[in-house]
Order: sequence, then structure tokens, then C-alpha cells
Amino acid sequence: MNLLAVDSAGKSAAVAVLRDDTLLYEAQCSNGLTHSETLLPMIDTALRACGLTVADLDVLGVTNGPGSFTGLRIGLSLVKGLALPRQIPCAPVSTLEALARGMAGQGTVVGALDARRGQVYWAAFDLETHARLTPDAAAPVADLQAFVQSCKKPLFFVGDGAALCYNTYGQLPGTAPCPPALRVLRGAGVALAARAVWESGRCVPPAELLPDYHRLSQAERERSERTKQQGETTDAI
Repeated sequence: MNLLAVDSAGKSAAVAVLRDDTLLYEAQCSNGLTHSETLLPMIDTALRACGLTVADLDVLGVTNGPGSFTGLRIGLSLVKGLALPRQIPCAPVSTLEALARGMAGQGTVVGALDARRGQVYWAAFDLETHARLTPDAAAPVADLQAFVQSCKKPLFFVGDGAALCYNTYGQLPGTAPCPPALRVLRGAGVALAARAVWESGRCVPPAELLPDYHRLSQAERERSERTKQQGETTDAI
């Protein structure tokens, strides 16, 4: 089984090629260019390095959220474009699960993405088994306190929201350090999460590959706030 994995949910882009249990290729890129500029050349390089073409792929895995709305759309659109002509099965992957599966060891790992306004997208996983401990959620960093304090194993934070979490909880007993260079989302993590989706029969046809944003966009939030304010004004009159 040949699997191509793609991530564009955050500031960095990542690709990986997995053949059964063997990681054939992996690359991450955070050079300041947009994903629309870097992702397709990265995929082309990955396939060439492995001696493969799109026709040789059995599964396409891609992070479908949470993350940057624009970044997610770029990755999903690209994967759909590759998969549609041949109807290659697609594995939508939680960005937070992909972060966790890129690590190994013992303890608990929290995948955290900066959601702005003092919030993070977060979810916790057992580091040894990668079993999910909490659902994906968007919440203020302060709301993680109950989970952090009740965690019985060494606790690691990864992702571009890890610094926010370490700033708040880094001095608590049981919180273990993770160097910034190792907090990035690895293509291998996406590939392993995608393989789990494939093995459990949860792949979807390309046309059904959709983003899972986990909250409204900024434009939608602002429109909702305006509508609410207008309603309050009408009620007051």
C-alpha cells in the first residue's frame, strides 16, 4: 500500500510517502512562502524520490482541521485534484492527531495550535499508544488547567500553540520540556494517522473530502456579532 500524506494546516508544509510500514520519504518546509507555492513542488519531489507517480498511490492522506482556514483549503483542494481523476481513496486526518503521531515515547502529548485571541485548538493523546484522550476543541489556554493538573504521566505540548501552553503550564509538576524544533507537525505523523483511517475503513471518495474548521471564520464571527448587536438595538427600541 502506497500512501501520500500532505499537511498545510499551519505555517509549515509537510509531505511524506509511506509504503506499508516503511517511511520512504518525509519533508517539512517553513520558508515563509505560501503553501500554494511550496506544496506541489514538494509532492513532485517526494514522488520522484520514491520512483512513484500518482497512479501508483493507493491512499491520499491530508490534514482537514483544525488549522488555518486558507491553509486547509489549499491542501484539501490539491489532494482532491490529485485524487479525483483516478478516484483514489482519501483519508481526512485531524491535525492534532497528526501532531501526536509524529512523536514517540511514554507520557501524554497535547497537540496545540494557536487559534488567536488567547485560544488554542487542542487535543490530548497517549504518547505510547496514540489513543485519543480528549476530542479536538477550541478553548482559551486557561481552560486546559483541569486536564493538565489531573494528568498522571509526563505531559508534552507540540504544535505552533505549544509555546502558549508552556508559558502557562511549563512550571507545573509533571510538565516535560519539548524543544521547539521537535514541536512541528511531521509528514510521518500525517501518514501514520492516515493509515489508521484507511485501516479502520474511514476513507472517503475525493468529492467527500471536506474541512473541519472547529469554529466559525473571523468574517462569520464578526457578522454574528453585528447581527446580535443589531438585534439588541432593535429590542431596546
